[in-house]
This record gives sequence, C-alpha cells and structure tokens, in this order.
Amino acid sequence: MALSILWTAMVAISLLFSFFAGTADAMSSAVLEGAAEAVATAVSMTGPVCLWCGICSLLDASGVSAKLSRILAPVLKRIFPEARKDTHVLQSISGCVTANFLGLGNAATPLGIQAVKRMTALQKDSSVASDGMCRFIVLCTASIQLIPSTAAALRSSMGCAAPFDILPAVWVSSIVSVSVGLGVSTLLARLEKTS
Repeated sequence: MALSILWTAMVAISLLFSFFAGTADAMSSAVLEGAAEAVATAVSMTGPVCLWCGICSLLDASGVSAKLSRILAPVLKRIFPEARKDTHVLQSISGCVTANFLGLGNAATPLGIQAVKRMTALQKDSSVASDGMCRFIVLCTASIQLIPSTAAALRSSMGCAAPFDILPAVWVSSIVSVSVGLGVSTLLARLEKTS
C-alpha cells in the first residue's frame, strides 16, 4: 500500500513539474520511448532467464539441489535454528539461496514464498514475522550471487561485449550486503528481546 502511494506521488509530482516547466511534450515522448525499451529489454531477457530456470529444474530433478541442501545445511541451521524442526523449510531455504547464487531472483521467489509459509506454520503467532523470517528476507534480498545471470543477460541485451566482467564487484558487494544485513537483523532481534 505504501509503495502504491509513493509511486503515485512520484508520478503526480513529475507531471506537475513537467507541466510548469513547459516540458510536457518531452516527458510524454520519453515515457513512450521508455515503455518501448522496457518491452524490448524484457523480451531479450526471456531467453537467458528461461535457460537458467531450466538449469535449476535440471539441478532439482537430478538431485543436485538436494546435495546442495545438505552442503548448505550446517550454515543454514545456524542462521535459521527453526529450520531444524522441518526439513522442508531447510530445502526451500537452500533452494532459494542456490537460485540466488545463480542470480535467478525470479526462480528464487517461489521457493522463498514456500519457505516463509512453512516458517509461519511452525510458529504460534502467525500474524507477526519471526526473527527467522526477517533474517530469511534479508538473506534473499541481499543475496550472495556467484553468477549474476540476470544482470549479465540485461547487460548483454544492452550490447555489452563482456557481460560477466562485473563478477568481482558483484561478489564483494553481495558478500558485504549479506553480512551487514544479517548482522543488523540479528542485533535488532537481540535488542527487541532485551527491551
């Protein structure tokens, strides 16, 4: 709801400023050009995203996802102690983390929703997000990316000759953002318990 209000306010303010500045014609042509470019970009990214989603499906069908889940289990159990109670939660979390490793935010979303639903079923008060849910949302949002496939596909569709040359910057920034996000969420959870 808040985002709808924010976006509506931004559009209304932009329209008002363009009207008073006398640039309404330029703004309307920019809006139409931007819409056309957005459609072209979405269509050009469909192939790479489908490819990586297919690879994720193959990893799942071949059992590699289950093996990754077992490899990630010790770390994820420390971050999400409630996942010890339900192996399906742990599999959904590890699947989401694995999809984010591959830079597939679209493929990670259904697994993330499934994990949150299972985490909700495990707690007594389902009207409030648990500390584990908050940490999970932070982990999924910041997401460590080993292969930023969606970003590379976007760069490639825009004509970049070397779409994966951003790897070192992506690795550093995603590790820092996940570390800071998990640290802050853990600190806030502790502060809430002491207050």
